[in-house]
Amino acid sequence: MSAIRLLVLGAVRMHGRAHGYQVRNDLEYWGAHEWSNAKPGSIYHALKQMAKQGLLLAHETAPSTAGGPPRTEYEVTEKGLDEYRALLRDAIRSYDRNMDVLSAAVGFIVDLPREEAVALLKERIEGIREWREAVTEYYTPEGGPESLGHIGEIMNLWVHSADSGAEWTRGLVARIEGGAYTFAGEGDPFVGVLADGEENPYATGVPDPGDDE
Repeated sequence: MSAIRLLVLGAVRMHGRAHGYQVRNDLEYWGAHEWSNAKPGSIYHALKQMAKQGLLLAHETAPSTAGGPPRTEYEVTEKGLDEYRALLRDAIRSYDRNMDVLSAAVGFIVDLPREEAVALLKERIEGIREWREAVTEYYTPEGGPESLGHIGEIMNLWVHSADSGAEWTRGLVARIEGGAYTFAGEGDPFVGVLADGEENPYATGVPDPGDDE
């Protein structure tokens, strides 16, 4: 799964309706251009593709009174919401997703009910446990990577990654079960997007042809 679809759908959903530059600005505010493939070209391409696929509804807006060009605003459709939720759930529960996909999912995890988020994270922990068990049939971490020559360092890397991933996930579960954050149905969520006119301190400032679309 590519993180860009989840990021773009989630960003548009948070606004209700948003044009491409708003989506770009929000994702740069999150730093997503550093830890994912959410570069301007990818964002604008994803918006257009998902509009063609019926996941987004494109609205043509009138030119601004200041004389600026008209922009296309996007809105998530019912089909898009189904896709968004499916991507989100899969990214949270799966132990083998890339870090950018998991990072995107964590950014939107509060869109789910608290109990569901916890259940999906526990699925992730179980997946890590099963994977680690399979790997350590052939590699005993206690014996050290040298037992398999330098190739053992590969196994060592993945076992350490699994262990740290499981530890992080257990910590997140504990915080959520302890009442941290505001989840779906619990009240007003944390606002993770920029207000209209608010300056983005993390913007790259690099112009892109799609910024004016």
